[in-house]
Amino acid sequence: QKEDVVVTLLPAGHCPGSVMYVLSILQMFHHLAFNGEFDPSVAVCRFLFEGENGTVLYTGDFRLAKGEAARMELLHSGTRVKDIQSVYLDTTFCDPKFYHIPSREECLNGILELVRSWTSLSRNHVVWLNCKAAYGYEYLFINLSEELGIKVHMNKLDMFRNMPEILCHVTTDRHTQIHACRHPRDDECFRGNRLPCGMTCHNGTPLHIISIKPSTMWFGERKK
Repeated sequence: QKEDVVVTLLPAGHCPGSVMYVLSILQMFHHLAFNGEFDPSVAVCRFLFEGENGTVLYTGDFRLAKGEAARMELLHSGTRVKDIQSVYLDTTFCDPKFYHIPSREECLNGILELVRSWTSLSRNHVVWLNCKAAYGYEYLFINLSEELGIKVHMNKLDMFRNMPEILCHVTTDRHTQIHACRHPRDDECFRGNRLPCGMTCHNGTPLHIISIKPSTMWFGERKK
């Protein structure tokens, strides 16, 4: 027995290329994996499956600000949200301890003001962004670079070869005041007043380094 299934990809807002899907989900994953078009180890997916037996939304990890879903035309039928029979919610933060997570804009503004106040003290005041994941911070790098005119140092730029819009905001030149470089023992480097890339001074003057860890997990550790 054959059945036509409509699969819709929706933006997940998690990291570059992340999508949500609104079938038989096993058939879809089997087909894509064997055709080399889908790698579940690197993709964040949100699916919307529509068939004769109803509509299913599979989220994957996602981050949407309040009101963003209302602007997704493909999630609507006319002026109404599509009737969804089942939702598979796959998210790290579906837990009561994450009772409040500030918006991405609030976080950006807070980090921006901290970085601005520190880097304006002197050329030797630098910021290390302690980013634990490989992707998902691009919006932060772009925002800091645009607002402060300071590029973000990375160990290498290979990961951004398919994201040309970010290349003018990152650099492999260590002589900048914002770093997101990595080292297997980067926390030890910071405790020794050394950046993960090895920088300790600028023109012979020791650096003054602060660390910022962009992480949502912190909000789960707070008390009401």
